[in-house]
Amino acid sequence: MRLLSACLALALLSAAPAVRAADAITPERVQSAVEAVEADPLLGGEKTVRRLRWKSEAPDDEPVKKPSSAPWLFELLRWMAESARVLMWLLGAAAVGVLLVFLRRWILARADAVDGRAIVLPSHVRDLDIRPESLPDDIAGAARALWQRGEARACLSLLYRGALSRLVHEHAVAIHGSSTEGECVQLAAGVLPAQGSAFFARLVQEWLSAVYAAREPQAEAVLALCDQFDASLPRRVTERAA
Repeated sequence: MRLLSACLALALLSAAPAVRAADAITPERVQSAVEAVEADPLLGGEKTVRRLRWKSEAPDDEPVKKPSSAPWLFELLRWMAESARVLMWLLGAAAVGVLLVFLRRWILARADAVDGRAIVLPSHVRDLDIRPESLPDDIAGAARALWQRGEARACLSLLYRGALSRLVHEHAVAIHGSSTEGECVQLAAGVLPAQGSAFFARLVQEWLSAVYAAREPQAEAVLALCDQFDASLPRRVTERAA
């Protein structure tokens, strides 16, 4: 402020009309002019400047906080992310449930198919009737009686039919209606113990010799088959019922 007053005093002295040498500008005159300018209420002194502002306006020394451009957009994105995660969990649980239902139905269908195959048993193996009701209760005794009457082929036929019936209905051997004698022997060997498997193989051999080779069987061999029939091919259903 003092510098401004000095500059103003110099300007006033310079603008004055020409003076004598005695009235030349000196430091003392400049100092006197400065004091006169400062004393003038219109030129010197301090001034109070007042400024109006809105009451809500932030002070100059405080940074103005810029409002968020779109806070609702961030909330929406966060909600969508949370919803997507929950939806993925729900879809995963639903997929697992569908898979479990499918597996259960598939297992039940397979079990029903297996049970159906177990129930549908062959009634004939080639031309031989193997139904239990078509056979006598005492197969070995009826075969021995046929042998004693001289009916060797009928005796061996009854023993073979009875053996096939026991294998299918009592021992669950997977013999089919079209199975050959050799196939029956192989299937029986996979189910029966060694004694039963060997007995059935001897019986089939005697049957093939009498039917296809037209060879008269030996009495000792046929009677041994009659004696060993029930022990080698037991009726397991009867044993469980008892």
